[in-house]
Formats: sequence, C-alpha cells, structure tokens
Amino acid sequence: MSVIKVEHLTKDYGMNKGVFDVSFEIEKGEVFGFLGPNGAGKTTTIRHILGFSRPQDGRCEVDGMDCWKKPDKILKQLGYLPGEIAFPNDMKGIQFIRFMARMQGMSGLGRAEELIKRFELDPSGSLKRMSKGMKQKIGIVCAFMHNPSILVLDEPTSGLDPLMQNVFVELIEEEKKAGKTILMSSHIFEEVEKTCDRVAMIRQGRIAATLQMDEIEHNKKKVFKLEFLQIEDYQRFLREQLDFQAADEGKKQVWVRVKDKDINAFIKVLANYPLKFLSEVKSTLEDYFMNFYGGDSNVQ
Repeated sequence: MSVIKVEHLTKDYGMNKGVFDVSFEIEKGEVFGFLGPNGAGKTTTIRHILGFSRPQDGRCEVDGMDCWKKPDKILKQLGYLPGEIAFPNDMKGIQFIRFMARMQGMSGLGRAEELIKRFELDPSGSLKRMSKGMKQKIGIVCAFMHNPSILVLDEPTSGLDPLMQNVFVELIEEEKKAGKTILMSSHIFEEVEKTCDRVAMIRQGRIAATLQMDEIEHNKKKVFKLEFLQIEDYQRFLREQLDFQAADEGKKQVWVRVKDKDINAFIKVLANYPLKFLSEVKSTLEDYFMNFYGGDSNVQ
C-alpha cells in the first residue's frame, strides 16, 4: 500500500526552476531516500507533500488524503524535520519542545525525554545561543516525540557530529523495524546506504532515476583492483583491450571496469599474468551518483 504518492507534480517558477512531472510512491514501512544537487527540487517536492504549496499540476497524497486539501489531518500523523529550522529567539529549548507537543495535541512530552537523553541534548538553554548541532537535535526530538507513523526528514543530520549521525542512523533503523514510513532527503551517502530501501535521484526538477539499494551492489559493471609482481607484466597488461578506470605505475596497480557478461573473458586474460593480489571494489551509492551526474557533484 502506498502511504505517500506523488503524481505528475509540477510547479514552474520560471527560469527552469521548480519541479516538472515528478512521480514516485513510498510504500508502508519503506525508507525512501531523495538525492539531488542544490536547487534540484527536493525541498519543493517536500513542501508539496506537507501541503505548504499548491501544485500547478498533478497531486500529492498521504494515506489517500490530498496534501493540499487536508494538510491538518495529515500533519497530525506525520513527523517533519525541515532542512532549515527557524526557531523563536526568545524561547529556551525545553519551552519550544513543550510548545510543539501542545501543537500536536499531546498531553505530555511523549518520547521527548528518551530522545533528549539519547542525543545527549541539554534543552535548558536559550535557542538563540544554541549551536547548529544543538538546534538540529531539538528538531529531531520534535519530529519523533509524538511517535508518528510517517516521517519526512529534510537533511536530518545537518550539523551533527559523526557520533550523533550514527545515533540517528540507529534511530531510523529502529523506526523502520517498527513499520514507519520514512522519506529522507540527505547529502550523506553512507547514511542513505545504511537506512534506505530505495532512492530517487532528482535533477533540474525531474526524477532522473529511481533504484533499489541492492541494485548498487549488483551493478552491471564491477570494478577490480589488481597489483602485479613485475613492472613488465603491469605495462603489458595496460595494452589489453579493457576498460581501465585508473592506474598507478609506482605501485604496479590497475583498476578495471568489467561488465557482468565479460567476467569469464576477463578471468581468462588474468590467467596470463602473475598477480600479487586481486580484489573487487564494492560499488557505493556515491559512485553511482557521481557516474550518473558527472561533474554536477554539489548534492546538498
């Protein structure tokens, strides 16, 4: 069952800015990653899902409800962490958490105390004086404390140190096991790889690719790293008709891309060379992204 559905969403701001015919669905219990360069349309899409913006064309639905027509009902069951959090300067962290709990109709603080402890957060200070990381933790607490069944997270670990990023990944893994449906926009490839079931890549306002995470591991091309015992063998190998990715003569090492259908032929070639070692270089989401986008590498 699709919990979040985006159908032919279009919002044209002119000058090739906006989103154009964007479509994807997120199933119940799925963690869905959203990747793309700056200005690609990630936040614009998210704002439509939250009912903050009216589509020019197409529609967005959450649990079968139109996002523009029924945003109040949708937001009651949804946890949202914006990419840019705007806090009131005249409140302390704990005051803001209590304020957000009342906005959600909560009688208490729900999971807030557990999350505060987990993220080593001291919410007693003034929001105005808090660091970016501390403010991000406040945002995480507010997004998760009412135990929503749906989470929409825009750059959720921005400003967090590596230790807290790992704590966040553990939290997402637990929410996933609990059957939560999660849309996560992130520029941290490792965090997406660890948590997401599928990933959509958006560029210039259009969905460029949607893939299962396990497709990355079973890419059509594999990369192998070889090191030769003799420089003569290294130099001779470079004359083979292969797809070389890189070479290092000083270390007598070569990186070769091989299509799945050519693996047997590649092994026959290797039989003619004494090697010091041979290993497969695992493909990552970042490799896939960089190959897909070329020089357009600013993904935040």
